[in-house]
Parts: sequence; structure tokens; C-alpha cells
Amino acid sequence: MEEHVKKSLEEWKQEIGDLLNEIDKEYEEVKRELQVYSYKFSITKQVIQSTINEEIIRNIRELYHTPFEKRFNQLKEEIRDLEEKKKVFQMFVDKIDKVKGKEEEKPYAAVQ
Repeated sequence: MEEHVKKSLEEWKQEIGDLLNEIDKEYEEVKRELQVYSYKFSITKQVIQSTINEEIIRNIRELYHTPFEKRFNQLKEEIRDLEEKKKVFQMFVDKIDKVKGKEEEKPYAAVQ
């Protein structure tokens, strides 16, 4: 592989690596928030199940349960999207490494 191609691929791989790092940071932030809302949603669900008074249940649903459930579901979707992004960008890195690896093996294979 010519040096300028190798250099360009390495720079591209670094750029993608930086994107992956940003995605990982965002993933961890969303994961922490998802954990919080998982507890909030679960707690309100349990309280609703243990409450008899319909008016109180309605108030809890309006104030907490419904907004928590909505945010919880949004965060789950964000996690799925981030996981997909990580997978896709990791494929770029893997493909770049594979191409570079094949090209580096060729001269060695020709010598044998």
C-alpha cells in the first residue's frame, strides 16, 4: 500500500475513533440517566399499585408516572440509537484495519 493511502486511512481511522469516543461519552451519560429514570418509573409504578384512592393514583400518574415513563422510553430509544452508531463506526475501524492488514501481508506473502 502506498504511504499516502496508508496515512490517509490512518487519519480517517483516528477521526472515526474520536467519533466513537464521543459516542461512548454520550452513551454513558444516557445510560446513567436511564438508570435514574428506571428507578423513578419503577417506584411510581409500585406506589400506584399499592394505592387504593383513585384521585391520588391519577395525581401520581400525571405528576410522576407518565412523565417518567415517557422519559424512560425516550432514553431507551437513545441507547438503542447510540449502540447502532457505535456498531456502525466500529465497522469502519475494523474495515480500515482489515484493508491495511491485507495490504501489509501482500509483500510478505510475495517474498515467501
